[in-house]
Amino acid sequence: MTKKINASLAAMVLTIGAFACKPTRDGASFFPASNDAAGWVRVGEIRTFKAGDLWKYIDGEAERYMKGGVESVATADYKFEDKVDTVVDIYTMSAPEGAKKLYDSEPVGEAKIVPVGDNARLYSQSLIFCKGRYLVRIVAYEESAGIQPAITQLGQQIEQRLAR
Repeated sequence: MTKKINASLAAMVLTIGAFACKPTRDGASFFPASNDAAGWVRVGEIRTFKAGDLWKYIDGEAERYMKGGVESVATADYKFEDKVDTVVDIYTMSAPEGAKKLYDSEPVGEAKIVPVGDNARLYSQSLIFCKGRYLVRIVAYEESAGIQPAITQLGQQIEQRLAR
């Protein structure tokens, strides 16, 4: 009987240990390195904000994301062809429904639907898309010739990393 209890206890410890040692993905792994997407160079450090600190990054909008089930946001700056400054935000939500809800709450306006993620809208200088439980927003700080296809390509690079 003692051997059965010890064997069961050992199996339970191994199972718990396997889950505890399971690697987790941080937001940094979602961002392409410089020139993974042609013409894009990552500038500076990747910053991450947990749900409780989201107001430090998007004060005034944090509550909307909290209602959608945000767990964290990772953000990085990029420069396209050494000309156009851009920011990429990747929101990790608790469930895909939260990402989709936030995506759906964005105004459609003159946006084009593009093949990125589960749903994507391309505006004159930005792209928003959701992929599973992730909501991604890429915003160029100025309009520029060729920025829309470039933003789409960067979005596709990020989508590939989200799918891993």
